[in-house]
Amino acid sequence: MIRSSLLPSLFIATTVLIAIPVIEAKASNSKIMFDDFSYKTLTDAQKNGWVPRTQVGHPGIKNAIWWSEGISFHPDQDDTKNTVMRLTSKTDGSPENTRHTQICHQRKYLEGTYAARLYFNDKPDFGPDGDGIVETFYTISPLEAPMDKNYSEMDFEYLANGGWGEKENVLFSTSWETFQLEPWTKVNAFDTYVKSLQGWNTVVLQVFDEKIRYFINGHLFSEHGSDVYPEVAMSLNFNLWFIPEQIVTSTEMRQYHQEVDWVYFNGNKNLSYKEVVKEVAKLRESNIQQKDTVPHWQPKLDSYCGL
Repeated sequence: MIRSSLLPSLFIATTVLIAIPVIEAKASNSKIMFDDFSYKTLTDAQKNGWVPRTQVGHPGIKNAIWWSEGISFHPDQDDTKNTVMRLTSKTDGSPENTRHTQICHQRKYLEGTYAARLYFNDKPDFGPDGDGIVETFYTISPLEAPMDKNYSEMDFEYLANGGWGEKENVLFSTSWETFQLEPWTKVNAFDTYVKSLQGWNTVVLQVFDEKIRYFINGHLFSEHGSDVYPEVAMSLNFNLWFIPEQIVTSTEMRQYHQEVDWVYFNGNKNLSYKEVVKEVAKLRESNIQQKDTVPHWQPKLDSYCGL
């Protein structure tokens, strides 16, 4: 992801006399992606379109490794019958011993309702606290050229130790028009929600009618307009990385993790937080662990897991 405010952290109503054809029409036009992350291994997740990042590069500590081994699946600490995806990253401050983590799903998303249930951590699993750590859910497209106007990105980024001008725990919402790295130039819109989000949280992103609306646990805290509205298809992503300008002075290894219970996308309906929760509950009650009826673009776009 290109970085937040400082760095760009990159979807009938009619009279009906015969019911069956209408049901079939709705099914054929369905644009839903749901994943409960009920996997045992990363290989299992890859069979359903998930891609771990291995490409070295921005963001984070320069020359750090993007670590597929940091993606794993575990029983939910609050409900051992439930499985969650865990992203684990660690550092001792040096590039050679830093491991960032990222996982991406197919580049085919644009307008729609996005949602995910995330577990954010304010403290490391072990080692000294204080590093700038970024815990995320976001969408992004490749940047084809510096200041490319067709670039698209929308981010939820939780900074457990603050950063980017904020001293406390803070959630950033950032919508990108474009950027370039050298010299650093950005065109984006962002807002902040300053509060500890330790524990489980549900984020919802509504992208319809030239408006981008960000919700945290049902609370609308950010709205952006047509100047940063996405133009091209994006991948759907989670990552966990360290802000290089905010690394504590210690060579002791420290480790952080975030978890994902589920992710949901609906390209047809502008759903509220409560409506998303109901839809996910229905899927789970039907024992649907994974569903993907979001069509690929034609020609099909390459899976993207870079920024």
